[in-house]
Amino acid sequence: MSYVGPDFDPPQPRRSLRGPLTVAIAALVPGALAGWLVWQAVDGGGSGGGSDKAGAAPTSASAPNSPRTSASASATDDGKPGASSPAPTPSSSRPAASGPLKGKVVVIDPGHNPHNFQHASEINRKVDIGTNWKECDTTGTSTNAGYTEAQFTLDVARRMRTILEQQGATVKFTQDGDRSWGPCVDERARIGNAAHADAVVSVHADGSAAGNRGFHVILPAAVHAGAADTRPIVTSSRGLGERIAGLFVRETGSAPSNYIGDGTGLVVRKDLGGLNLSTVPKVFIECGNMRDSKDAALLTSGAWRQKAARGISEGIVSFLRG
Repeated sequence: MSYVGPDFDPPQPRRSLRGPLTVAIAALVPGALAGWLVWQAVDGGGSGGGSDKAGAAPTSASAPNSPRTSASASATDDGKPGASSPAPTPSSSRPAASGPLKGKVVVIDPGHNPHNFQHASEINRKVDIGTNWKECDTTGTSTNAGYTEAQFTLDVARRMRTILEQQGATVKFTQDGDRSWGPCVDERARIGNAAHADAVVSVHADGSAAGNRGFHVILPAAVHAGAADTRPIVTSSRGLGERIAGLFVRETGSAPSNYIGDGTGLVVRKDLGGLNLSTVPKVFIECGNMRDSKDAALLTSGAWRQKAARGISEGIVSFLRG
C-alpha cells in the first residue's frame, strides 16, 4: 500500500521504537536477521519469478484456493455520506480441522480490491475512522511492470488460508475478489469485530521510492476519539505484530524496512481506519516495496509469496498459542 490516499497518509511523527518495543522483539528479530545475512550471501533472496504484464487484468491463477463466499454479512455504512457499499460477503473457511488452532478465528484482510479502479466514486467517498473522515479505500499500488498490490494481497491471503486451516483455525476474509469494489476501511474493521476474531492481519505491499526496501508491520497507536478506541487492543496487537515480524524474517529472509521503523520492522500509527475501529487484535503488514526492482522481484515470485504466507501464518500461530 502506498502512503498516498486513504489510510495511507505519511506516517505522523512518532516516539522512537528503540525502547520497550525493541527489547520485546529482541528474542525474535536478531537471530532471524542473522539468517537473512547468510541467506543473502548465498542467493540474494529471490526466486526470480516474473511479474505480470502492465495493464493486465488481475488474476489469481497462482492461488491455491478459489474464492469462497459466506452467507453471513456484516454491518453496512449506515449514516455515512454517499452510497452504501455492496452487501458485504466475508469469505469463510471450510469447517475447521483438528489442530492447535481449533476453536480460533482468524480474519485475513487482503488489501484493496482488484476492481476498485473501476469504481472511483464509490471508493473515494468519505467514511468515519474515529479520528477524522477518510476515503473508503484506494486502488493500491503496483510494480513498474503492472503487477498490482490487489493481486499480490489476494494471492498471499489465499496461501495463508490454506496454512491456517491446516492448523485447525476458522479463517474468514474481508474480501476474496468476490465483490465489485471495497469493502471500505471501516467495514473491513467491522468484519473482524463481528467475527470476534482472535487475530486479524491486513496484508499489503508498499509503494515507496526505489531503493527503499524491506517489510514492516504496522501496529495500532492508543487512539480514543469518536468511534475509535484502540486502548484495549494495543498490547495484544503489539504482541501479534512482534511475532509476525520475527517469523517473517525467519521464513522469507527479508530484512526489516530500511526506510521506516528504525530497523525494527515495527511502526505505530494512529491514522489507519482499519486499526482505529478494530476491537480485536489487528495489525497491517507491508511485505515489501513494489516500486523497488529488487523487492518487486520477490513480490512477483510465487515461491517467495509462499514463504511470505508461511511467515505471517507462523506469526499468527505463535501468537495464538501463546
